[in-house]
Amino acid sequence: MNEKTVKDTQVIMHELILPNDTNLLGNVLGGRVMHLMDMCAAMSAYKHARTAVVTASVDQLDFLAPAKMGDIMILKSSVNYTGKSSMEVGVRIESENPKTGAMYHTSSAYLTFVSLNDNGKPQGVPMVTPETDEEKRRFEEGEQRYHQRRDRLKKGR
Repeated sequence: MNEKTVKDTQVIMHELILPNDTNLLGNVLGGRVMHLMDMCAAMSAYKHARTAVVTASVDQLDFLAPAKMGDIMILKSSVNYTGKSSMEVGVRIESENPKTGAMYHTSSAYLTFVSLNDNGKPQGVPMVTPETDEEKRRFEEGEQRYHQRRDRLKKGR
């Protein structure tokens, strides 16, 4: 299996926040944010594995600031770490006020995806190769979270 770089997995999505996406306060709905986050992360996982992938977990989803109706949400994702058949994808969302250009970090999360074969069974994925210092740091932190998730699941059985 070939190795791939983090750069090979990067995805950037833009989404305009419309009235149907908001609550009574004019803030984007948390469920809408989660949906967009899952879609962006899934594209990174698809680009890495080049197979069907499914969401296995969402870790450390933090809502840091509200995004408002009319703002542009900018979602950025990439694969941080790979296990045997799984991939941790980090997603960062920023909100841009189109009138002022002000940018805010609104949410972040780590999502784990599993690569599936044609029979719907987990299959191996290529290793991700971090190149920059930042990518190497995220890889090491992703490896720690991978072991924590694995240990948590073992305890739950």
